[in-house]
Amino acid sequence: GRQVPELALARPSRSPVMVAAEPYLAKLSAQLGDTLFLTLRTGLDTLCVARRIGSYPIQVLSIEVGARRPLGVSSAGVAILAAMPAAEARKIVLANETRFGPYRADTATVLGQIQLARRRGYNLRDVGLVQGTKSLSVWIRTPDGQPAAAITLSAIRNRLGPRRAIEVADMLVATARAIEAATRRG
Repeated sequence: GRQVPELALARPSRSPVMVAAEPYLAKLSAQLGDTLFLTLRTGLDTLCVARRIGSYPIQVLSIEVGARRPLGVSSAGVAILAAMPAAEARKIVLANETRFGPYRADTATVLGQIQLARRRGYNLRDVGLVQGTKSLSVWIRTPDGQPAAAITLSAIRNRLGPRRAIEVADMLVATARAIEAATRRG
């Protein structure tokens, strides 16, 4: 319980993705005004490792830093799965199937979301983890091409209408690619 933050501080170094993402998250949060999250893949789960609160008066704080969720239940998890080969993503979804219940998710819906995100190049969730919200996530790959993380914007529904969702998606994709380039430079 209380030792988790101490363990994190004792860790010799942070993930290269976390280090590379920090300046981009701060800048993008200021530009967009909504809450941004950085989520890493860890085995069959996602782990929220950073949250940047924007300037818009209503913020969606749907997940705490340190929260772990099964891959597939969050917008970030779906985005990470969408960046994987279909067979690998399906295997993970089936492995997590028994864990979906508390999140009101099911295998068929998650697999459909993954396909749609793969086609779009990002994941747009019309109903976020919190009622009345939406979220948009873009995957981030490691230098060897593995999907390792996602950057997510969460906002109240009326802040992510069709036109703004496309603009936000473009900005998140550009930011994700910049983070990938920064991790390659090391």
